[in-house]
Amino acid sequence: MNPDEQAALERLIEIAKSDTGQSRRVADFLLAWWNAGSCGSFDLTNLWGVDTAIAEDMTTVFRLIARVQSYPDTLGYKGDFEAIVRSWRPELVDA
Repeated sequence: MNPDEQAALERLIEIAKSDTGQSRRVADFLLAWWNAGSCGSFDLTNLWGVDTAIAEDMTTVFRLIARVQSYPDTLGYKGDFEAIVRSWRPELVDA
C-alpha cells in the first residue's frame, strides 16, 4: 500500500467511525470490502451523497482493493473494521 492509499483508507476509517449520513455511506463502502455477504453490498449511487474529497478517497481505496486483492484485516486494519461493524452492524457482533 502506498502512502496516498494508506492516507485515504485511514481517512475513510475515521469517517466510518463517526455518526453522520456520510459516515454510514463510507461504512457501507468499507464493510462491503470486509464481507459483502454478511455486511451488505455498496450501492454506487451512495457516492452522490458524500463530499467530493470523500468520493475521491473511496476511488483511491477502490483501486487499492483491486490492486492488492486482500481483505483489510491482512493489511493491519482488523480492529478498525471490527469497530465499524460494532457501530453500523451491531446485529452481527453476536451472530
